[in-house]
Amino acid sequence: MTARKASLFTLLAVIAATLTVALSAGAGEKTLYKKQSAYSTITVTESDRGLRTLLFDDGGRQSVVKVGDPDHIDLAYARVMPVGLALVDHPRRVLIVGLGGGTIPMLLHKHYPKTTIDVVDIDPDVIDVAKRFFGFEEDATLRAYADDGRRFIEKCRDPYDVIFLDAFGAGSIPYHLATREFLLAVGKAVTPQGVVLGNIWSRGSNPLHDSMIHTYQDVFEELFIVDVQSAGNEILVGLPRRQQVERDALARRASNVSNERKFRFDLGKAVEYGFRRPSEEESRAAVLTDKEKPKPVE
Repeated sequence: MTARKASLFTLLAVIAATLTVALSAGAGEKTLYKKQSAYSTITVTESDRGLRTLLFDDGGRQSVVKVGDPDHIDLAYARVMPVGLALVDHPRRVLIVGLGGGTIPMLLHKHYPKTTIDVVDIDPDVIDVAKRFFGFEEDATLRAYADDGRRFIEKCRDPYDVIFLDAFGAGSIPYHLATREFLLAVGKAVTPQGVVLGNIWSRGSNPLHDSMIHTYQDVFEELFIVDVQSAGNEILVGLPRRQQVERDALARRASNVSNERKFRFDLGKAVEYGFRRPSEEESRAAVLTDKEKPKPVE
């Protein structure tokens, strides 16, 4: 793909997201809050169905929450990202980088009430908005920290069993949260039997897509991908150990998690649909480093 084509795909994705927001607004969407923070313009809207949506810089939806109902998961990627729970029997500590409206931390907190869940977001205004408009509440086992996700991980001394990397700006992952150096720090912050889950945009709207996948491959002993049905997301699943993971066995374990924890969605179905290994083309892409951001593949 040429750099020109990649830019065109990115532009089209942004236009599509903007049109989606505009159409929603025309169908009874009202704005509850809008503020320019130090990092983006934060907007909260509410539909006539009572669903609240978080947007940054009027771009794609960051979170969609039904306040008071953490089991209501509207965005498709959020019904897939917990797939890593099938590889960790009893997570003691979970870290989530990127709070948004709090969809994933509130879901996990309900179904894993004894698990310590730390959430870090670089923007303190996002944490404030999650509390004011989306029902996010801290307690003894759920805490939010206003900090850069990389800095927080690099300071980590007590490793986590599951790490979710879900930090997005209006259109992409911050580059310093995608490099080899960052993922090496993540690898030190996860337990040997733990799992790292990364949410990325797919190739059509992500010029660095292949490099992001290869960078995970370069750092983690095992990597597989779960494509999200009817969405432009892919969930990267990295393991800090050698472990043979097959689609059918993982799908069964994932379905068991959904049944045992009484999720309203079947994680096993997501695995059956989207499980794959990195392609040869993805594995040949440049590794992302702090030193130099590569040009998109021609």
